[in-house]
Amino acid sequence: MNYWLFKSEPSDYSYDDLIEDNKTQWEGIRNYQARNFIRDRIKINDKILFYHSNISIPHIVALAEVISEPYPDHFALDKTHKYYDPKSTSDNTRWFMLNIKPVKKLDNIVTLESIKNNPKLKDMVLVNRSRLSIQPVTKSEWKIIIDMSLS
Repeated sequence: MNYWLFKSEPSDYSYDDLIEDNKTQWEGIRNYQARNFIRDRIKINDKILFYHSNISIPHIVALAEVISEPYPDHFALDKTHKYYDPKSTSDNTRWFMLNIKPVKKLDNIVTLESIKNNPKLKDMVLVNRSRLSIQPVTKSEWKIIIDMSLS
C-alpha cells in the first residue's frame, strides 16, 4: 500500500463534496509527474491525505482511498470540457484519472504552516515541491500527520 496527498481547491471540489458524492473521478490532472504517479504507481486501496489548497490557510482536512485502477481521462477528448487536450487522441490519451472515496475527516485539520514547522516533515514533498497536485507521502510522514491531527 502507498500513501498520497491529493490537492483540491475547495471552491472547485471540497472534501464535503466528496462526502456528498460518496466517490468521485479524480480527473483533470495535467502535470506529467502527477500523471505518472496515477498511471504507474497509485493502486486500489492506497491511502490519501485530502488537502485543501489555494485558500488562506491551506491544510489537510481528511482521509480518502483509491477505489479504481487508473484509466484514460476521457475529458481530454471532449472539446466542450475544461480539461480538453487537443494533443490527446482516442488512440493516445495522454492523461489518466482514477476514482476515490471518502474515509473520514480528521479530528483537527493539519495546516501547511504546522507541517513546515515540524522538523520531522522537512523532507516531505509538500514542503519541498508544493505545487505538485498529487504527491507521494511516506508511511512515516503519514503517521506523523495523523498524530498531528489528533492534537
